[in-house]
Amino acid sequence: MKIAIVYSSKTGNTEELIHLIQELFIKKNVVVNLFRIEQFQFNVLKNYEAIVIGTYTWGNGNIPHEMMDLFRAFETQDVKNIVTAVVGTGDSGYPNFCGAVDEFKSMLYYHTHLAVTLKIEVSLQQKDMSRCIRFVEIVLEKILLYRSNLKIKS
Repeated sequence: MKIAIVYSSKTGNTEELIHLIQELFIKKNVVVNLFRIEQFQFNVLKNYEAIVIGTYTWGNGNIPHEMMDLFRAFETQDVKNIVTAVVGTGDSGYPNFCGAVDEFKSMLYYHTHLAVTLKIEVSLQQKDMSRCIRFVEIVLEKILLYRSNLKIKS
């Protein structure tokens, strides 16, 4: 199983969330490649069975500028065979809480096999742990389901 986690973090909240998600995959004996957005090569999207995107929300519910090339790569490349998931942190005091997660969700639903999204209020709390565990389980379940559907069609 080949999974990439690609993320951006401004305050460190999303980075903390992403590191927890990575640890949870590792506890399931899944190796993941972790990339800050600046390190990720967009031409390798197809090399992964699944990609988890971690993003904060900027301004009035917008995708951060540094994440827009990744967004466009998913829009323009043939990524229909990739399972995707999106996590993000945000402040519910703003009208578009975790709006960047929603923007990615809408696009990925159309172009990929979107498994799940997760929004975290500002920073990780103990109460978020079960939601993060379930997030990882759903991603893994979706990969296995997609694999079995491919075998049935063959």
